[in-house]
Amino acid sequence: MTELFRLGLLDAGTAMRAGVFSSEAYTRALLERIAALEPTVKAFAWLDADQALARARACDASPLRADGKDCLHGIPLAVKDVIDTAGIPTACGTPIYSGRVPQTSAAVVRKLEDAGGFVLGKTVTAELAFYAPGVTRNPWNPAHTPGGSSSGSAAAVAAGFVPAALGTQTNGSVIRPAAFCGVVGFKPSSGLVSRAGVLQFSKTLDHVGVFARCVDDAARLTCCLAGFDPADAAGVDAPHVLCSPGEKLPARTAPPRLALVRSPVWFEAEIYQRENLLTLASRFANADAVVEEVALPPLFEEAHRLHHIIMYGEGARALRPLQAAHRAELSPQLNALIDEGLAISDAEIEQALAQRLKLNGEMRAILNQYDAIITPPAIGEAPATLEHTGDPLFCTIWTLTGLPAVTLPSGFGPHGLPLGMQLVGGYLRDDRLLGVAKWCERIIGLAPLLAPITPN
Repeated sequence: MTELFRLGLLDAGTAMRAGVFSSEAYTRALLERIAALEPTVKAFAWLDADQALARARACDASPLRADGKDCLHGIPLAVKDVIDTAGIPTACGTPIYSGRVPQTSAAVVRKLEDAGGFVLGKTVTAELAFYAPGVTRNPWNPAHTPGGSSSGSAAAVAAGFVPAALGTQTNGSVIRPAAFCGVVGFKPSSGLVSRAGVLQFSKTLDHVGVFARCVDDAARLTCCLAGFDPADAAGVDAPHVLCSPGEKLPARTAPPRLALVRSPVWFEAEIYQRENLLTLASRFANADAVVEEVALPPLFEEAHRLHHIIMYGEGARALRPLQAAHRAELSPQLNALIDEGLAISDAEIEQALAQRLKLNGEMRAILNQYDAIITPPAIGEAPATLEHTGDPLFCTIWTLTGLPAVTLPSGFGPHGLPLGMQLVGGYLRDDRLLGVAKWCERIIGLAPLLAPITPN
């Protein structure tokens, strides 16, 4: 029998529903894997094995629902430590919040619990979801960063600690670590998944996303999390955007129309990352996809500057009270952001937001002609450092415009670490994007990957 920790979300759920094994047995297998490898990976900010097993036993004792809406029944999941969890510490990667235990869970946690899943552990985040890294290491090579700021979530999925995990992205904090760790990362359209109960960095740019080891698993988890929430000011009511919870993502049979976008930062990528993308584009074309190179309009030359103004300006205003009370306890990187962001005027932020809307219109015109864009998710392999989490510049445009984005494992770099390929879809066309990603995943033939890490 396959070692249980190797099973993904859908496979584990199907087996549990069929009575092949219990949630307790699956959770125990994950905890054994964690006990062996967590001293090296350091993915978790909080983990209580006894509590996890108690939650698994409670799932086993609960009858399955007739309506099938408990489609995560018995599944243990990891949650980034900027997402509130009732009765479980949520420290947001800073000693300032050490010992903070929320009384109410974030909307996404309540949704995963309503679907029958439970929180196995809280994963390490960069400080307050910005750049100062946590302790997590890349499971493919512990001398390399796992990316950030959702570092622990990406590493936990890649190491086989959990079948899927929640993260957040304000620039590249889902897509980049997923690419670095060789897993699937999905950032849904802005407003599709509630941010209520999640640390606010930028009210415009913050997204909740997911990590999994295949597209089907990412789609299932996102379907359970999505839905309009009036508590999130950016929430949208779009029930048609994803498959219903409990349904499997339909297989796409028709080859897609793909726009190969190099973007203004194309030459910032390592040559092997660029070659990887171009090779994949040829493979897709050989599989009868339409692949056409598309240049972004000149307005996108300003995209990174606009994102910087919005993220720094809004981030500084959100974190100003914390800095006023705890400046000495914040990292130099975060203090610099707040100081710079407070020097950005409200008028500059408003002007950047207005320009953002123009970019959105330009992007709609492109994506009305294609099923998805293909582009790099990162500069290349995970850098050989634990001092920073890598550059998010290949994610910036797609986060700024609020478009759904997914990264797939797409090969390996010169040091044997994973490379990724990013696909971007039309706004609120998440179902179409995931269908294209599933088609590409099949052609690439790599997922699901599990990092070949061994105990020290």
